[in-house]
Amino acid sequence: MEHLFSPYKLKSLELKNRVVMPPMCQYSVTNKDGIATDWHYLHYTSRAIGGAGLVIVEMTDVEPDGRISDYDLGLWSDDHIPALARIVDAVHQHGAKAAIQIAHAGRKAEDAETPVAPSAIPFDENSKTPRALSTEEVQQMVEKFRLAVRRAVKAGFDAIELHGAHGYLIHQFHSPLTNQRKDEYGQDLTKFGKEVIQAAKSEMPEDMPLIMRISAREYVTGGYGIQESIAFAKEYQAAGVDMFHISAGGEGPIAAEGRPGTHVAYQVPLARQIKEALQVPVIAVGRLDEPALANAVVGNEEADLVAVGRGMLRNPYWALEAAAVLQKETAIPTQYQNGFPRKSR
Repeated sequence: MEHLFSPYKLKSLELKNRVVMPPMCQYSVTNKDGIATDWHYLHYTSRAIGGAGLVIVEMTDVEPDGRISDYDLGLWSDDHIPALARIVDAVHQHGAKAAIQIAHAGRKAEDAETPVAPSAIPFDENSKTPRALSTEEVQQMVEKFRLAVRRAVKAGFDAIELHGAHGYLIHQFHSPLTNQRKDEYGQDLTKFGKEVIQAAKSEMPEDMPLIMRISAREYVTGGYGIQESIAFAKEYQAAGVDMFHISAGGEGPIAAEGRPGTHVAYQVPLARQIKEALQVPVIAVGRLDEPALANAVVGNEEADLVAVGRGMLRNPYWALEAAAVLQKETAIPTQYQNGFPRKSR
């Protein structure tokens, strides 16, 4: 039976375990230039030292106005490559693999003077009203994603993740709540996402996996549910997605009747349903900080990988601690071995 510390392979991506550090924005760029800093270097390297199998670098944006804030990472210039390559090299040095999440915030770009979106619909009453992209601008946006992926490949990442969740631009296109266009990108709500996927694949080595994060359920009045997300995920899978990272929400103010659960593992059923419906590998995420629970998600074949977010913010060495608790074999840095029971080695 597979478990949290079983190795995992998807195309050329070979992981020593099933523990994923998910992308979590640090808002720590110092000069608003999108270039990773020493904070990012230490943040990601420490999780590799701490035993994670896959480290996914936070939402990294394809243009300056595509950032949630001016303090987010970017990949719109070759100037961003060296700092990211330094992070990748360090993650590799400490036994983990590195992916990066490529994105555009769309209408949720808080520091953009005028955000852009599929349609001119603000996120809420306190948000800026975005400008609807023209058809030509949508096509240009696909090209910006393609070039960002090219730079990520040059930086040495082992996998690419496209952010199609949490109410950001790709999500905005495939949600009928936020896409009310009359052109081809409104007639087929998945067209933009599929073109971004195909553009990304054109820049990636054939054996490099493409991951896509999706919100499998919207928590707003009239929002889509699991059956709709299964349908659009099938479209994205056919376009080239190799694995889905299953989250939920983010598209607007949460409706009282649609509030998400607060119990542990509340999103795991969504991951399981996507996995079973598409026969595709998935990453589960969402309040999976307890080692026994994370282990059960893999052992019960509900997901292939488990992302631990807040747990790794609290403890960079979460994976090493989990191995000790579960009495599983894992590589412990020589310098730390005296701090762990022998049975976890």
